[in-house]
Amino acid sequence: QVQLVESGGGLVQAGGSLRLSCVVSGGTFSLYAMAWFRQAPGEEREFVAAISRDGGYTNYADSLGRFTISRDNAKRTVFLQMNSLKAEDTAVYYCAAVPWIRGGTNLPRQTTAYAYWGQGTQVTVSS
Repeated sequence: QVQLVESGGGLVQAGGSLRLSCVVSGGTFSLYAMAWFRQAPGEEREFVAAISRDGGYTNYADSLGRFTISRDNAKRTVFLQMNSLKAEDTAVYYCAAVPWIRGGTNLPRQTTAYAYWGQGTQVTVSS
C-alpha cells in the first residue's frame, strides 16, 4: 500500500537547476529513511543521497555537492534540489524509502536496503 510518486523532472540546460519531489502515501512516513537513486541508460542504479527520519542526517554520493536532499514530514515529501546540473546528471531519478529504527547514522546506500520505490522521473541535461 505504500506508494511513492516522483515529480519535477524535465529538460534543463547545463548549469541549470531542478527540484525533484517525492510524495509518499501509506505507511508511517516519519519512520522512513528516504533516498534518491538514479539510473542512466546502460548503467546500474546508483545512490545519490539519503536522509534520516527527522532530516537531521544526510548522506551524499561522492562528487555530488551540487545536490541537497531535504524532507517535510508534515507533507510526507522528500526533495532533491539539484543545482549546476551537468550532462552526466542525465538519468531517471528514483525515490526510495525504508522503515528505519537505527537512528540517523549509517543511512543505507545500497538499493537492496530500500523497501519501497517510485516509478522514477526523467532528468535530461542538455549541453
